Amino acid sequence: MKEIKVILTGATGMVGDGVLLECLENPSIKEILAVGRKSCGRKHPKLKEIIHADMYDVSAIADQLAGYDACFFCLGATSVGKTEEEYTKITYTLTLDFAKVLVSKNKDMTFCFISGAATDRTEKGKIMWARVKGRAENDLIKLPFKK
Repeated sequence: MKEIKVILTGATGMVGDGVLLECLENPSIKEILAVGRKSCGRKHPKLKEIIHADMYDVSAIADQLAGYDACFFCLGATSVGKTEEEYTKITYTLTLDFAKVLVSKNKDMTFCFISGAATDRTEKGKIMWARVKGRAENDLIKLPFKK
């Protein structure tokens, strides 16, 4: 089996931490690059980290994101207490901007967006978070990732 290198965002969150643990245990994953605003707090020979304060602008670290096979995009936040504009900035804008940088640096990458059950791919439903997640899914699919 081919060994792969993966990028992980959101490693300090509940889902991202679980994905990180699975990646560390998986023998087919030879390197994990955790990208986030703070350290995930783990040390492992397969784990590298980039601490980057502004996840909305990753141009300064873009070259360090090249040469990877997959990305687990686990970065996100709850919609509770947020306006649609605030939630869109976190869930849609940040995700798509990061994904565009990755696809420009890794033409054969698989991008895994940690979304949610009951997202609204029609983008017309009454539930705000579901519309925003659905829009993100729709636009991510349009990017030229391998998968």
